[in-house]
Amino acid sequence: MDDISAASGPDARPVSLLLPDGSRRQFDGPVTGADLAASIGPGLAKAALAIMIDGHLRDLSVPITKDAAVSIITARDEDHALELIRHDSAHILAEAVQELYPDTQVTIGPVIKDGFYYDFARDQPFTEEELAVIEARMHEIVARDEPIRREEWDRERAIAHFRSIGEHYKAEIIEDLPESETISVYRHGDGWMDLCRGPHLPSSGKVGDAFKLTKVAGAYWRGDQRNEMLTRIYGTAWRDKKELRAYLERIEEAEKRDHRRLGKDMQLFHFQEEAAGMAFWHPKGWTIYRALETYLRRKLDAAGYREIKTPQIVDRSLWEKSGHWEKFSEHMYALTSEERELAVKPMNCPCHVQVFNQRLYSYRDLPLRLSEFGSCHRYEPSGAMHGLMRVRAFTQDDAHIFCTEKQIRSESEAFSTLLFAVYKDLGFEKVRVKFSDRPEKRAGDDATWDRAEAALRDATTAMGLEVELNPGEGAFYGPKLEFVLTDAIGRDWQCGTLQVDFVLPERLDASYVGEDGARHRPVMLHRAIFGSFERFIGILIEHYAGKFPLWLSPVQAVVATITSDADDYAAHVRDRLKAAGLRVESDLRNEKINYKVREHSLAKVPALLVVGKREAEEGKVSLRRLGSNDQTSYALDEALALLVAEAHMP
Repeated sequence: MDDISAASGPDARPVSLLLPDGSRRQFDGPVTGADLAASIGPGLAKAALAIMIDGHLRDLSVPITKDAAVSIITARDEDHALELIRHDSAHILAEAVQELYPDTQVTIGPVIKDGFYYDFARDQPFTEEELAVIEARMHEIVARDEPIRREEWDRERAIAHFRSIGEHYKAEIIEDLPESETISVYRHGDGWMDLCRGPHLPSSGKVGDAFKLTKVAGAYWRGDQRNEMLTRIYGTAWRDKKELRAYLERIEEAEKRDHRRLGKDMQLFHFQEEAAGMAFWHPKGWTIYRALETYLRRKLDAAGYREIKTPQIVDRSLWEKSGHWEKFSEHMYALTSEERELAVKPMNCPCHVQVFNQRLYSYRDLPLRLSEFGSCHRYEPSGAMHGLMRVRAFTQDDAHIFCTEKQIRSESEAFSTLLFAVYKDLGFEKVRVKFSDRPEKRAGDDATWDRAEAALRDATTAMGLEVELNPGEGAFYGPKLEFVLTDAIGRDWQCGTLQVDFVLPERLDASYVGEDGARHRPVMLHRAIFGSFERFIGILIEHYAGKFPLWLSPVQAVVATITSDADDYAAHVRDRLKAAGLRVESDLRNEKINYKVREHSLAKVPALLVVGKREAEEGKVSLRRLGSNDQTSYALDEALALLVAEAHMP
């Protein structure tokens, strides 16, 4: 272990730093992360990006004044390095914009998944064509390798400064900060600076050149549609060009799989302004929907669920009793009829309690599993809607399990087993689980939340589930598990959920008769597997790139003729397939077979049965699979048996 002396005043105290390998470094007084890296070696000093001090990420220039556990952050620390690179990329984007367009005000620029964005206020919104110019200036700023330094300012000085240079948004941000907040700015070189808590890289050159600006969008100031519209520029940033290329390839693949484009190409659904955020399902899209609904209904029936149907419009008083009006009213569609205030239901749970309350159950009747494919409506801001992924009208694959507290573990385990089986059937092998505990705004006292969280943790332990903590993200009435599946190109989608609720049965006066003959409150488990049919179908379209397994495909086969001599035989083949329960069409058009193959391939038809004069004479078909240039000759009965077996619903 080396002893390194640092510059210190008369009151400086020795500092002992614990390194990740268990060794310690001693200093006579305060020391920075840069000093520490240099004391270890020139290679580390050059590679250092930031320092972790007792679990907190800090600038390399921050003085360490007391004993601490530390580690130097380099590009090898993927999560922290990416966060720093993306954070600084956002600042460099803002610097580039103000160098090129000095009349622009900067607002906020956070790190997001896979990248960053920055919102700008400018009389003339930015366009996609200007991104290349801005990106080029960003590369120039990186090449200048400007030192980045943190400065702490007096609050009033900071407000006055930003107002004096026309940065009214920054001044407003500072005014809204708590009085106890330290006001810090980061200066690039000798000039440009931005308000920020940090931390940041030591210089602009550390960002590297593996970044790209990706798109322009509109965004309201502070996300409030009552405020002025800003221009948001999105970008992505990575540790090296290899990572950037891989990401851009993923994005390109995602664009090819975009469910909105495929939905149009495959004639599955559409949206229009007269019913914004509400899907118009076309015959082929509705076929997928019905197949999925039939599949899940069979699974639920086998798992002991009892399906119900509840009203779509319910008196406001029920939503007030349940607590949803207070927490959720801005997302609800309200109406008045016969002087009564009503609301279109945004969720099914209060209505399911009404079904439970219509008779007095015994403990012997529990658990009671009530399911509903419930049609719900929620008002989503127009800028938030995104095809089937975020809509205003949707159908939840909803169910609520009324059980005793002792049954939480077994019911949670049974549900999880069902959920994982469904995901596997639908082609999702990788599923992560998040544990979301109490949010800041919630119903119920702390004692109730303690019981609910303990019960759910016990259930996850019993199931052997590895869970990630998702702090503060529980429902307002109880903690929940969130099931996140990974699709074919590595994207995560949160779909399933399991929520433990002691609150709603209390608020809506649900009860059962226990072994002691007294009335007790049931526990209510809210659970869903898909989340909503609309969003899940959107995910499936992108997961399969429209190439659905045969059982789920809207058109399972097309019988296509080579010449008109085979028209009668093609009709016979089609009728045989239909009689066997397959969804089949025939193509008797006077077009070349290659044209037909190409057209049905674009429509993602999984099986093409090609027939000509020879096939008609021999009672055969040539079977061609989607994505393959090969075709195999089968006797009609053999091909029929093969397709029927493959089309069997899991």
